[in-house]
Amino acid sequence: MSTSGCSFKDRCVSMLCCRFCQQVLSSRGMKAVLLANTEIDLYSTDIPPTSTVDFIGSCYFTDICKCKLKNIACLKCGNVVGYHVIAPCKPCLLSCNNGHFWMFHSQAVFGVNRLDSSGVNLLLWGNLPDLEESTDEDISGISEEEYIR
Repeated sequence: MSTSGCSFKDRCVSMLCCRFCQQVLSSRGMKAVLLANTEIDLYSTDIPPTSTVDFIGSCYFTDICKCKLKNIACLKCGNVVGYHVIAPCKPCLLSCNNGHFWMFHSQAVFGVNRLDSSGVNLLLWGNLPDLEESTDEDISGISEEEYIR
């Protein structure tokens, strides 16, 4: 993964919710752009949201790059909300990327910025615990107060 020269630590952390049923899909979302076409906005996460989405359909490739992709659907309503990059292509790996392989379409999800422990400031990626400290995408660890905000 080539993240040298790229910094994502000042990006806001968002709670990602399904636009169709409002189900929380991830508590570690980041606003992003498609590497192969920076005109396309989306969201991404670094932890597999296995308790909120599942794979649907077959793997596919796009015309823009050779990444191997598979769609993901919300487990609550069944709508396709994004895709997982099963195998990234070399040009995408070598480009400035955030290392996230779970992508969400901005038309299918909405993001709610999370607040830090003070309850006043936005939570930034640089202030999130390392993956080793927080490997479970369980949203039950988020306080009810923070979820409501």
